[in-house]
Amino acid sequence: MIAGSEEEAKKIGVSMVISVGDDGGNLVAVHRMDDAWLASVDIAQNKAWTSVALKMPSANLAEATVPVAELYGLNTTNNGRLVVFGGGIPLVNDGKVVGAIGVSGSTMPHDVQVAEAGVKIFNNKLS
Repeated sequence: MIAGSEEEAKKIGVSMVISVGDDGGNLVAVHRMDDAWLASVDIAQNKAWTSVALKMPSANLAEATVPVAELYGLNTTNNGRLVVFGGGIPLVNDGKVVGAIGVSGSTMPHDVQVAEAGVKIFNNKLS
């Protein structure tokens, strides 16, 4: 998964951090590409954690967490671990979330694109 995500990041010319967690939110693997932002290490891990903890892509939280929205302030819970923007995607097997991937280092569309490349590898391994 990390190799597939890194290949996608290279295609778009961005250095990223790619993180994979298990169904308990525990870190399984993390890879920081050369010259990727140091801040992206925690962000990528927290995106994966968010996707496992809430069983949804982190991008799903964006609209619901803006000021005056129903979940405004959600990102301040769980010791600040919840990330409310794109780049975290759950890994699903037989309808059950078994882990997640989190990617950070660029724009939200790029982070999601690179995370989706990792999910595609995961799904191909299941078939």
